[in-house]
Amino acid sequence: QVQFVESGGGLVQPGGSLRLSCAVSGRTSNIYKMGWYRQAPGKQRELVATVTKGGSTNYEDSVKGRFSIFGDNAKNLVYLQMNSLKPEDTAVYYCNAVILNSDVPFGSWGQGTQVTVSS
Repeated sequence: QVQFVESGGGLVQPGGSLRLSCAVSGRTSNIYKMGWYRQAPGKQRELVATVTKGGSTNYEDSVKGRFSIFGDNAKNLVYLQMNSLKPEDTAVYYCNAVILNSDVPFGSWGQGTQVTVSS
């Protein structure tokens, strides 16, 4: 089993920045790709960004150029740096392991961290 604990969310004004953290524990040896997902009220959960163990990244179109995902493999941490935040980024953000060559998560969901972008 693998567990994920997200942190770093909060209330921020439009144009502001936040850095989310994801602590990964348990059986991490079979994880080769990690992702950040988000779920806004009334909407389905969507994949925002992924990073492989080798450092390759991919982003959903609406966050390209604003968000950056990176990991610390030695510490089993994954981060999401979010800049130029917009109200439409408001959501609960989750991290999860992702099946390689897909966008499909395969771990259990953590509690997530709330990000609210509002003036």
